[in-house]
Order: sequence, then structure tokens, then C-alpha cells
Amino acid sequence: MEGTVVPLVVTGLVGAVGFVGAWYAFVRYPGSILDLAGVLVVTAVTLVALWVGHRLSGSLVTPYTVAEVAVEGPIARESKRGVPGSPVGANADDVVEQIERADADPNAQALLVKLNTPGGEIVPSEDIRLAAESFDGPTVGYATDVCASGGYDIATGCDELWVREGTLVGSIGVIGSRVNASDLADRLGLSYEQFTAGEFKDAGAPLKELPPHERRYLQGLVDDYYDQFVESVTDRRGLDRETVEDTEARVFLGPDALDRNLVDHLGTRDDVEASLADSLDEPVVVREFEPVRPLRERIRFGAERATYAFGAGLASALDGDAEGLRFRR
Repeated sequence: MEGTVVPLVVTGLVGAVGFVGAWYAFVRYPGSILDLAGVLVVTAVTLVALWVGHRLSGSLVTPYTVAEVAVEGPIARESKRGVPGSPVGANADDVVEQIERADADPNAQALLVKLNTPGGEIVPSEDIRLAAESFDGPTVGYATDVCASGGYDIATGCDELWVREGTLVGSIGVIGSRVNASDLADRLGLSYEQFTAGEFKDAGAPLKELPPHERRYLQGLVDDYYDQFVESVTDRRGLDRETVEDTEARVFLGPDALDRNLVDHLGTRDDVEASLADSLDEPVVVREFEPVRPLRERIRFGAERATYAFGAGLASALDGDAEGLRFRR
């Protein structure tokens, strides 16, 4: 509670000082300045003062012992928005940057990775796992609703994994997808022509039928990704390959996942923090790390969120790549 109150007090005080100073400097004292212009300047200076106060408050709070980063939503290299301000997934580069900042902070004796994700792009998921593995201290994964596929890959990079009884865990598999629009193209009288160098350069293109040799090639890529995933899980969880393959990419509720040794503990957030306190031998104070963004981007993001609130029923447009083929875990 103290870690929350102190930043609010500091932010409020700095904001109030900025407001009073701006009022006397731009409105009250120089009587020749137009009231409207003065009000605008006061507002701008107050906003800047509040932002400065928020930044300063971070250095005045009670020192924390555990850094927390969140991986929520689909995992991608960059967050993608449909409707402006709509909920976004986990930006892998942002998460890695947060973990690296925590690792460089001497206050962070342990890392808590909060997981609620169905997975996503393969290499970005691996980047987050590698960052968690590189953290200099205990790392604990805590999954709430879903810890599947790429999310489970990240979890294997933690020293231990806690889940709830109702958490969906697993999906140790890989999916490659493509849109087959060849029939639609025929109905519309469209024909597919593409100039490539290399037999498989346009493998999986959506406007043509998939010939057997391209199907075998693409399935081979999926199989190779799957082998890498299985090997990663067996190495980090200490399981044999047969046990991992026997999951058949299914998801399991917490107790079943525990029976299969896919997770280490069942418990709530309080249980996780109590365990961390025992391992650190001191009270746990958690600081949640967030992406570092410029003030302009913060303002823009807030405006987008407000816009989205008025049209929450709108659906985001479907997003696909130029090749029409996507791999994810």
C-alpha cells in the first residue's frame, strides 16, 4: 500500500506546485496576458509537472524486491492494433526490454512473470523465454487464465511455474495456416500469376491450389518447429520426449498439468508471493515494470483508448502476411 500512496502523493504535490507556479507566472501576475492564453499555458505546464512528478516518484518509493513483467494476449514482435485503442497483445521487444531493465536494477532480487496468453509468433516467444532465463536471480512464472503454446514456452524459461486450478496449460504444438482462396478466384474469373526465382518461393500462396510437393515442404517446416518446441520443453522441464509428445498439443486444467509435471505448483497470487518471501527470506514488495514510452506516445495511446471505449463493439480487421502463410505456437 505504501508503494502506491507515496507515488500518488509525490505526483500530486509536484503537479500542484506546477499549477500554482504557472498560474502566478502566466495568469495572475502579468495582467496584460489574455485569460484564455493563460489558462492554456497553465494547463500545459500542469500536465508536464504531473508527468515529471510521476517520474520522480519512482525513485522515492519504498525499495522493492521483486520485479514483475506481464505477458498478456497474443505474442508478436510488435503490438498490432485494429480499431484505434483496442486491446493489444504482448509486444515481445517491450517485454524483453522490461526484463533487461529489471535485471540491471539492484533492487530486483527476483523476477515474477505473469502469464495470460494463448501463444503467438515463435521467435518473439523464444526471445522472451531467453530473457527470463538470463535474469540474474530466481524467476517465477504465474499463469492466470491461459498459459498455452508460446506462453508455455516462456514459462519453461522460469525456475518454477505456478498456475490456478482453472488455468489452461499446455498446447505444446505448432500450427501453420493459409487461406485457400483459389475457388473464390475461379468464381470471380481471376487467375494467379507470380514471377519467382526458386521453386518454393511462393509456396502456400492463397490464390492457387497447394500441390503435394509444396504441402510436404510446408508440413516439414511445421514438423521442424514442433521438434524444436518438444526438445525445449524436455530439456527445461526435465521430462522425457514421449511424455511431452503424448500431450498431443492438448491443454490441461491446473491439476492435470501438475500430474503431468507440466507445472510445479497450484496456488493463488498470495501463495506465489508467500513462496517468494520464503526463498528471499524477506518481505516481498513487487514493482510492475511497464514499457518506457515518450510522453507524446502516452498521450496518443490514452486518446486511442478513450476513442475505443465509444466503439467497443467494432471488430478489428483481419491481419495476414503477404505470403498468406503463418506459423505460430
